Amino acid sequence: MGDDEIRAALERHWSDINDQAVVHEIYRDDVVVEFPQGGERIVGVANLRAMREAYPARPSFAIRRMRGGGDFWVTEGVIAYDGGAPMRTVTIMEFRGGKVAHETIYVAAPWEPPAWRARWVQADPA
Repeated sequence: MGDDEIRAALERHWSDINDQAVVHEIYRDDVVVEFPQGGERIVGVANLRAMREAYPARPSFAIRRMRGGGDFWVTEGVIAYDGGAPMRTVTIMEFRGGKVAHETIYVAAPWEPPAWRARWVQADPA
């Protein structure tokens, strides 16, 4: 699977994160998905899909930037649950045989930037 095909598969994956059939078609059966901030690891696409189907909120997702090549891809995005406050997310995906074998997901809530550094920074337009 070439880079263009992987990019297209990822764009499809992120296009509607509430369509469980589409979301999970990119994963290997033995995928490992980790949430380092919670110390959680999900093994197997069946467990991943079951967890997502049981999730008590409906997420929305927007891609901010996607970069990668070969078997290593990173997507930066914005996720919100049930219309709540948007949070930034970084997802690292490692492919094997054209499917995701390992995914690491980081999610960060927004914070108010400190005033002391205002003279050096610009507001993010997104």
